[in-house]
Amino acid sequence: MGATLPPRGGSGGRHRRSPISDINVTPMVDVMLVLLVIFMVTAPLLVTGVDVELPKASSPSMDQDNTALTVSVQRDGGVFINQTAVSLDTLAAKMDAITGTNPDARVYVRGDEGVPYGRVMAAMGALYEGGYRRVALITQPGGGSRGADAAEAPR
Repeated sequence: MGATLPPRGGSGGRHRRSPISDINVTPMVDVMLVLLVIFMVTAPLLVTGVDVELPKASSPSMDQDNTALTVSVQRDGGVFINQTAVSLDTLAAKMDAITGTNPDARVYVRGDEGVPYGRVMAAMGALYEGGYRRVALITQPGGGSRGADAAEAPR
């Protein structure tokens, strides 16, 4: 926003202006900050999966394996591999198709808190019969059933 003045002492003739070789990075910084805010807002929403209310347990957490498959059992008894609905009869066959019959594949089972225990065990049994031995149950961190019973007990 400054003005260019003619040199002192001088000739009011024409002068060649030298090109400005500085790069204006302000627009790039603005775009990057907007992208950063967008990613910060949308990152928590990218957690995809089947809506399951996990039970709480006071067990130590395991190291997470991002390559593991997740089998979810919903409250109504529906069984899903990642987000694909399957039946218990076809669970092992679908797992074989996904893993390439790799029995060492890690499988996480997410059972809804309100689903009957037998339904979760039926899913785990189908995985076991399919040859999958590395199966783990997923729970929410926090107090277990003893803490809940103690909190509800009258004094």
